[in-house]
Amino acid sequence: MMRHLIFSLLVLLTLTMTAQENRLIPAPAEWSPETGSFNLTPTTFLLARDMQAFQDAVTFRDICIDWFDFPLKTAIKEIGSGPYIEVAYDSTLDLPDGGYILVIAPEGIKVTGKADGGVFHGLMSLLQLMEPKPDRTISIPCQTISDGPRFVWRGMHLDVCRHFFSVDEVKQYIDLLALYKFNSFHWHLTDDQGWRIEIKQYPKLTEVGGWRNGTMVGRYSDQQYDSIRYGGYYTQEEIREVVDYAAKRHINIVPEIEMPGHATAALAAYPEFSCTGGPFEVAQGWGVFPDIFCPTEETFTFLENILDEVMALFPSSVIHIGGDEAPKDRWKECAHCQALMQREGLASEEELQSYFVQRIEKYVNSKGRTIIGWDEILEGGLAPNAMVMSWRGTEGGIAAAKDKHQVVMSPNNDCYFDHYQGDPANEPLAIGGMTTLEDVYNYEPVPPGLSKEESAFIIGAQANVWTEYILNFEHVEYMAVPRMIALSEVLWSTNRKSNFDDFKLRLARNLQLLDRQHVNYSRTWQTQ
Repeated sequence: MMRHLIFSLLVLLTLTMTAQENRLIPAPAEWSPETGSFNLTPTTFLLARDMQAFQDAVTFRDICIDWFDFPLKTAIKEIGSGPYIEVAYDSTLDLPDGGYILVIAPEGIKVTGKADGGVFHGLMSLLQLMEPKPDRTISIPCQTISDGPRFVWRGMHLDVCRHFFSVDEVKQYIDLLALYKFNSFHWHLTDDQGWRIEIKQYPKLTEVGGWRNGTMVGRYSDQQYDSIRYGGYYTQEEIREVVDYAAKRHINIVPEIEMPGHATAALAAYPEFSCTGGPFEVAQGWGVFPDIFCPTEETFTFLENILDEVMALFPSSVIHIGGDEAPKDRWKECAHCQALMQREGLASEEELQSYFVQRIEKYVNSKGRTIIGWDEILEGGLAPNAMVMSWRGTEGGIAAAKDKHQVVMSPNNDCYFDHYQGDPANEPLAIGGMTTLEDVYNYEPVPPGLSKEESAFIIGAQANVWTEYILNFEHVEYMAVPRMIALSEVLWSTNRKSNFDDFKLRLARNLQLLDRQHVNYSRTWQTQ
């Protein structure tokens, strides 16, 4: 009996040690622990074999200085003897794009990556494994990892319209995305409560639309407002700075310019593009508002000019045009809209919205880009080349996939991080709903019932951080972390075995790394 007890304890201890050593998130496809460790010192070289890998090495060096106050030297040539980290890209690797092989041995470390950021992703795994010591060395356990992503769209969103966040805070957000191998940052830049991107041809968009004369406070049902002028926007130079920062971390920024709805801030600046002519004020409260863009030729010119400036700033092949929550009240009462519907043979205002979206799509396609919109763009007929972001559950995504359109899943029950994550009595005020860490961890982006061919159109998923009730960046971190860490594993890991207890062990080790950056993550999951 004692022998069995000792054996069981040894098995349990071994499993626990393995879970602690294999502490990477997302969990790698293949992982083999080895004996020994590599000791990283300030004299260790980062040796790159090609220019792309060298840029990744430079970014990794900068991150090490920022996160650990630990200098590393970079080189793109042979060096003398001594331990070093070697990084290189290799297109022949039998891995998905973005995949990597990481070999850590006592004498050195080698990171080999596939296109689309493989070397950088391997270096982010290395970052998670680094353990600083008091003597200013960093010990890294020896191991071999072969890894690659499941989905090509691994996204996080941030709404900067309801509440605004500085360039430095947006960069901090991007750093978190990079650490957990996200590759898409959906930047929600325009809405009823604020226009946050400088458009040089239309300066009033930020001069007027970038500021509101008060903000809803407390619960929506209370309908209470302060009278504090609130706003801000990003200059085009700041946008370029953030785009470059993200690109060095292999993150594509997808800008969102809302249309035809959620346009109050734009119409406050340029009321002539509405159906009624205004006047309007930038919205102070939350919700859905009746005044939307009127589909006149002048409006299309206005929006095309805006998109020209947006596309000049963002190299993304995908441009988000919103398309959600566009009430049709004004269109129903508008003589121009009704005449347009009759002339174009449109049977409903939903078909008029489809006409609107297809006009915009044709223009964006002419610039070599693709549009994506919230699943409302399915109503009235989907634009021929549009991608769909399914947020009202999974039905929109299923319909789009069956119609052979690419889909990014973002169902609100599983992927809205403005929801509560624990007992509302113990949590900051939120919009409502309940999406726990375990809910996110157990989420499966490919809905049941799709054929293999249809499932291939589900290209990934993302979580959304809407900020009506999120007043500052520390609160953003609290709502996003650690739920975004769980989502990273859902989207990356190719052979994930759902084991929430194991994930929590690895998460606890990861959060020690985030403590170094003073990330204000939620600890609610520890009591659930």
